[in-house]
Amino acid sequence: MELVYQIFIANGAWATIGKGIGVTVEISLAALIGGTLLGAIICFFRMGRNSIGRIMATAYISLVRGCPVLMLLMLLFYGIFAQSTLSPEVVAIIAFALHTAAHVAELLRTAIQATDYGQVEAARTLGFSKIQAFRLVTMPQMIHVARPVYQSTIVNLIQWTSVVGYVTITDLTRVIYNTASRTMQPMITILGGMVIYIAISYCVYGIFTWLEWREQREVQD
Repeated sequence: MELVYQIFIANGAWATIGKGIGVTVEISLAALIGGTLLGAIICFFRMGRNSIGRIMATAYISLVRGCPVLMLLMLLFYGIFAQSTLSPEVVAIIAFALHTAAHVAELLRTAIQATDYGQVEAARTLGFSKIQAFRLVTMPQMIHVARPVYQSTIVNLIQWTSVVGYVTITDLTRVIYNTASRTMQPMITILGGMVIYIAISYCVYGIFTWLEWREQREVQD
């Protein structure tokens, strides 16, 4: 325990690790919001009637999902935005948002296709508009179908951010690496870092479990 204290707590180590966690959470959250919104737009075009929009959306999903997120991050940081004034954190958020959007778009498309279209037709015959039918019939079913995979997408995003050290960002992984080099205790330090990532992941699982429990309780009431 003394060794663990020296590695993770003593001499302000806990504060440095806390900052690393904060950077990881900040990038993940911002990329998740941006990626979800962009993914919804891409899904709209992917399922739309405009053939050009469908082709472009399909091409985007195929290309980005097939590209390693690290390669996309390095392309943006060392190539496209190399001469810009954007901070490394902003470039990382853009990269992860673009990557997440491709996964979210395909997730939403699959979830929508899994809904019962007969209920939508029934709502339309009762006088509901397309927007009302989507909001009241399709969306609740879509959320129910997409929730487990979306949860995994968030956890994957948090894990993907571990590569931001390649573009000079001091996130949790970089802090763990620096701590291991400083203390010459790589095994204990890396195991500690793994425990922190697992704890963050289970916080995500906990939030979704709580939301599902709350939803079931509201239905029962």
